[in-house]
Amino acid sequence: MNKTIKLAALASGMFAALVLAGCAAPTQQAQAPAAPAAAAAPAAPAAVAAAREFYVVLPEDGRYYAFADTKNYFGFLAHAEVPLTRTRIGAGPGGKTVVFGISGDDVKNNRPSMAEQVFDGKLQADANFYGEVFKNGRFYVFGNMKDMMDFAQFGEVPYSFTDIGAGPKGETLVWVMNKDSYAKGRPVTTIAQFQKVRTVQ
Repeated sequence: MNKTIKLAALASGMFAALVLAGCAAPTQQAQAPAAPAAAAAPAAPAAVAAAREFYVVLPEDGRYYAFADTKNYFGFLAHAEVPLTRTRIGAGPGGKTVVFGISGDDVKNNRPSMAEQVFDGKLQADANFYGEVFKNGRFYVFGNMKDMMDFAQFGEVPYSFTDIGAGPKGETLVWVMNKDSYAKGRPVTTIAQFQKVRTVQ
């Protein structure tokens, strides 16, 4: 009997030791601390759109037609109409109705056309800005957007060089300048651009 009791006690002691050993052992591996999140790279600044070209036609009907592409502009000069337009009654200089030539993409995306943005003063001029105003059978040609917008509003040309009968159909060409640019002489770059936009048509 004593032998049985001793064996039972021994077995009970071994079981207790095993339980204690199991409690002392970690049940799972410790988690490594999470690596700090990489700092997000700063977003690249969005490219700022700039107006490269702008065209205005001021016909005898008293309207102000505005375009920011040569396709619509030359189409209007040739046929006196544009396929797609947006109109603002009384919004132009002197209460003129303004008609903007727009593209299919402008309609599809329901967005203002480049011409509307230029007219509204929401676009700065590109460094190589080029513009024309066709009025009274003359082409007034610009290398400065502010000079062009002032002319379209007030109709005044303080400084210019004029080439009578030098246009594509014998129109007079007026190279509109300002005080600073006039001092540099004839606007060779602007004159070349006038020819270039007609070459690519």
